[in-house]
Amino acid sequence: MSVTVEKLDNSMAKLKITVSADQLEKAIEKAYQKNKNKIQLPGFRKGKAPRKMIEKMYGASVFYEDAANDLIEEEYPKAVEECGEDVVSSPKIDVEQLEAGKDFVFTAEVALKPPVKLGKYKGIEVEKMDLDVTDEEVDAEIDKQRGMNARSIDVNDRAVQNGDTVSLDFEGFVDGVAFDGGKGTDYPLTIGSGAFIPGFEEQLVGFEIGQEGDVNVKFPEDYQAENLAGKDATFKCKVNSIRAKELPELNDDFASDQGFDTLAEYKEDVKNKLAQKKETDQKAKREDAVVRAVIEDSEMELPEAMIETQQRQMVNEFAQRLQMQGMNMEQYLQYTGSSVDQMLAQVKPQAIERIKSRLVLEAVAAKENIEISDADFEAELESMAHQYKMEVEKLKELMPEAEKKQMKSDLAVQKAAEFLVENVKEGAKKAAKKTAKKADDAAEEKPAKKTAAKKTTKKADEAESAEEKPKKTTRKKKTEEEA
Repeated sequence: MSVTVEKLDNSMAKLKITVSADQLEKAIEKAYQKNKNKIQLPGFRKGKAPRKMIEKMYGASVFYEDAANDLIEEEYPKAVEECGEDVVSSPKIDVEQLEAGKDFVFTAEVALKPPVKLGKYKGIEVEKMDLDVTDEEVDAEIDKQRGMNARSIDVNDRAVQNGDTVSLDFEGFVDGVAFDGGKGTDYPLTIGSGAFIPGFEEQLVGFEIGQEGDVNVKFPEDYQAENLAGKDATFKCKVNSIRAKELPELNDDFASDQGFDTLAEYKEDVKNKLAQKKETDQKAKREDAVVRAVIEDSEMELPEAMIETQQRQMVNEFAQRLQMQGMNMEQYLQYTGSSVDQMLAQVKPQAIERIKSRLVLEAVAAKENIEISDADFEAELESMAHQYKMEVEKLKELMPEAEKKQMKSDLAVQKAAEFLVENVKEGAKKAAKKTAKKADDAAEEKPAKKTAAKKTTKKADEAESAEEKPKKTTRKKKTEEEA
C-alpha cells in the first residue's frame, strides 16, 4: 500500500491510496468465499459453484464491492498513520480504479487539524465569583430533601393548588373537532410540572373535585404534530381527585432520619456540601469563561467536514445515553416528532464550540510545552483501573497504543485548561467596564459619531447576553480529532 497527499483549501486534503493487484485478488477471493454459499447455479449444489462460473454468470465485478469495502476498511487507517497528517474528520471515499489484475486505487477526502493563531491567553480577566452559601440556599436544599421524603395524601377540603397531583379526564378539540391523541382518562398530572402544553396546567388551579370546565390553549408553532402546530385548542376537563405532598416536620427527628443527631448538625453538613458543590461549579464556570475568552481572541478556520463529524459524534453520544435509559433513537425521534437532520442542526453550535475549545487548549499546551509525565499517565491508568475494577497491567494490555496516545493528549488538554485558570485575573464584570470605556473613548475622540458608538456598544452587549454558554465537555471527551 502507498499513499500520497494533496493539500486542498481550508485545511482539507485528498489522500490517494494505492493497493497492490495481489492484495485486490486476495480480497476478491475472500469475498467469493464469504458469499458462495448464498449463490446457486444450474448444475451445481448450493455453495459449490466455482468462482469463474459465478463471474461468468453475473459479471466479473460481482465480488468487487465486498472486496473494495474490505480493503478500504483495512487500508485507510494504515494510510492515515503512514501519511503522518492529523486527520480530524470522517473520510469521503471515492474509488478511482477497481479491476482484477490491476492495482486498486481509491481517494479519501478528509479535514486536517486547522492551524490556530493564539491571542492573549495569560492574565485573562474573569468575573469574581461568590462562593458564600446563604441560609436561604441551605433551606432550599433541605426543602428538596423534605420533598423527597414527603408522603402523598388525599385532599377533599380545598381546590387544586400548584404542586398538587390531580387525576384528570380530558379531551381536546380544534375548531370543535376532537383530534387524535387528545383524550385521557384518570391521567395523573402534577400541576406546575410543565408536562402539558404551556398555559394548560395553570388553568386547572382552582378546580374543585368533580368540577368540569374548559381549558383554552394554543399549541406551540414548533409542536411535533404538524396538524396541531400553532392552532388554538379547547380541552374539556374534569378533576376526579386531588393529592398533595405532606412534608415531614423539620426537627431533630428529621435530622436523625438523615443520619445526624441534631437539626443544627444536619444544617451544617448541608451547608458544607453546598459550599463544595459551589466551588466545583464555579471552577467549571471559570474554566469555561477563560477558554471562551481565549477562543474569541484567537484565529482559526474550521473545515466544514470537521464540524459535521463532530455533530454526528455528539448525536451518537446522545443515542448511547438513550440506550442506557432503555430507549433507542428511533423511538425517541417518533415520540418527539424530530429527525436526525434536525438534531444535527441543533447541536452544530455546540459542536463548533467544542472543537474550538479543544484546538485552543491544544495550542496552549504546545505553546507552554505542557507534557504528561509517566507518573501522570500511570496515575490516570490507576484511576481507570479502579473504576473498571481491574488490574492496571491488564488494562495496559487491553488498551491499544492509539488510545494511550489519545489519553495523554486529553491529559495535556486538561492541564492546559488548569494552566489558564491559574493565570486568570479576577475582576467585577471587567469585560462590561472595558466595553463602556471603549465607547466613552470613541465618543471623546469623535463627537460626530457619538450616537453610532453607543449603538454599537448596545449591540455588543445584547449579543454577549444572548450568547449560549458552552458546555463543559470539551476537555475530557473525545473530539473531532479522534474520529
